[in-house]
Amino acid sequence: MADEQNPDAQAALEAAPTDAAQAPPQMQVLGQFIRDMSFENVAVQKGITMEGQPDINVQVGLDAKKRSTDGQFEVAVKLNITAKAKGGEATIFAMELDYAGLFAIQNVPDQQLHPYLLIECPRMLFPFLRRIVSDVSRDGGFPPLNLENIDFVALYRNEITRRAQAEAAQVTPS
Repeated sequence: MADEQNPDAQAALEAAPTDAAQAPPQMQVLGQFIRDMSFENVAVQKGITMEGQPDINVQVGLDAKKRSTDGQFEVAVKLNITAKAKGGEATIFAMELDYAGLFAIQNVPDQQLHPYLLIECPRMLFPFLRRIVSDVSRDGGFPPLNLENIDFVALYRNEITRRAQAEAAQVTPS
């Protein structure tokens, strides 16, 4: 009996995917870098005293573009962070960070590539972004700013909805 092959197992082997289109997605981070960064300690420049916790506003922008090399993409996360004094209009500090990663991506269908680039790739970059923001805010004379997790799926959905509404507004005559 040990020499006999199981017909179900043989059928499963024959039905196994053999082409790359059905292979699992693969992502490799080829590099990461700060494209642009600025930090302004406005409190010191204008003599603003800070009492209590400031109001922090974080705006996130995402961008992805194909590189000339096949399967390589550059994905950027752009943060615009402002801290304002509680109950006031005075800005305490402002930080802008444009952080990018170079990714090699394989086996992702074309219709899924856009969300993959703007969701999965930023997730890979986020821990490094968090560390940079923490270090720079601390080195700028403030307590380290530890960013909360960013829901890149929600950001992607909101952007798709915003684009659809903008297109609908352009099509609809006023």
